This record gives sequence, structure tokens and C-alpha cells, in this order.
Amino acid sequence: MKDWIGNSKSGYILNGISHDANHEQEKHDFYGANPHSVNLFLQKIEQDGIILPKTIYEPACGQGHISEELKRHGYNVISSDLYDYGYGKAGIDFLQSTEKEDCFLTNPPYKFALQFVKKSIENLNPGGISIMYLKIQFLEGKTRNLFFKNYPPKYVYVNSSRQICAKNGNFENFNARLLCYAWYIWYKNFCSDTVVRWID
Repeated sequence: MKDWIGNSKSGYILNGISHDANHEQEKHDFYGANPHSVNLFLQKIEQDGIILPKTIYEPACGQGHISEELKRHGYNVISSDLYDYGYGKAGIDFLQSTEKEDCFLTNPPYKFALQFVKKSIENLNPGGISIMYLKIQFLEGKTRNLFFKNYPPKYVYVNSSRQICAKNGNFENFNARLLCYAWYIWYKNFCSDTVVRWID
């Protein structure tokens, strides 16, 4: 199996966790997406008239930060991860998956972000949507430039205010806003110019 980890986490905070478990999470690049960021995005696309399928697959669910916020907004969510963080179905290597879905939405491990995007687009049903929460720097790089020429996102939603992705999913103790994040939206078989929009 490939050594990747789901980075999107739940509303739970890690309390009383062992030093060894913390070490494993750090080794696996465990950063939780803030549910507030998910809420801002969902509100914005609703304002823009973008309708998501009612069932969404979150393939890097971690502790469920993204999944739980999606559920709060009324979506049916399938949650899985390669590692067991007490949420969703553990032991599922998304990069080896052949399951077809109408919508993928996740905060993938950054070092495997391009592989996640490719796999999600490959596994979309006709008319399906893939949404990835990534650093703005994902737009850089010659390899990704070639990919974007063949598979441009239909939308890139950039957060005007910097968002928090908390180390070990611990939002109580990790509140630095160091990076710019964006939501990248791919539609199956879309091939035109990308529209950039901003989340206030």
C-alpha cells in the first residue's frame, strides 16, 4: 500500500492522546481542515448556484472534520481513510480504489495531492464532481501545469482570509494562519478556462 494519510479531520479534539500516537500523526503529516473553512465554502457555492450531489465520498477523512460539516449541511457522506483515527472506515487506500462516485470531496495529503486528484477524476461517474482542499501553491509546478492543460479545474475558490489546518487536528493549541488555501473543483470531462472566485 502507498504511504498516504487523510488530512481532513472531524470536530473532535485530540485529548489525552499518547506521545507515540502523536509521533505517528506527525510522521504521517496529520493536519486537520477547520470545519469553519468547510462551512464558508459550502455557503459560498450555494450562493453561486453550484449544486453538489447529495452523496459525497470523503476518501481522506481522518477524524471527520470535513465529513461532519458536510453532514451538518444535509449531505450523505461516505468516509474512509488508510489509517485509523476513530472515524470512518479505516484501511482503505483510495489511490488503489476503483469505486465510482458522483462526488469526491477531501483535504488530501499534500505530497500525494496530484495522485488524489487524478484518481478522483478517474473514478467519477459521468457528470461527477471532484473537490480538493489544497494550498494555493498547488497551481505551481511544471508537472501540475501539464496536468492542468488536460484536466483544468472548472473553479478555484480562494480563501481571502488565511485558514487554519491544525497539526494533529488540535485546533485548541494550533491557531496559526500561515498559508493560503483554496478549493479546487473539477467536473468530469470539463475542458475550458478555469474561473477563479474568492471566499470573503
